[in-house]
Amino acid sequence: MWSEGAGERVDGSEPVIGAQERLADVVAAAVEVAAESGESGTYTAEVARTLTAVVGKVGARVAVEAETRGFRSGWGEAIALVGWSSPPPPSPRRPRRSSHRRSG
Repeated sequence: MWSEGAGERVDGSEPVIGAQERLADVVAAAVEVAAESGESGTYTAEVARTLTAVVGKVGARVAVEAETRGFRSGWGEAIALVGWSSPPPPSPRRPRRSSHRRSG
């Protein structure tokens, strides 16, 4: 179970930073680097492209992880509603016979 807005588990397991907080931290760090670079006179177009790429890559990872976490959470809720502890095994099926006969 997740605590509201805190991004960590209520059950005492390892805390998890929410997707928004992670992305906000990365953007804040990129802005800080840009500001320090500007103050020292070393801010260039290459620095801007690099910081933009970092924020973009981390943002993409955060989005994928959030989507995966949401799917797992939704799947767990669906399984709980159905009452399964795990999905049932697939029912055995006979292999279909080919209508082609071998000539021999």
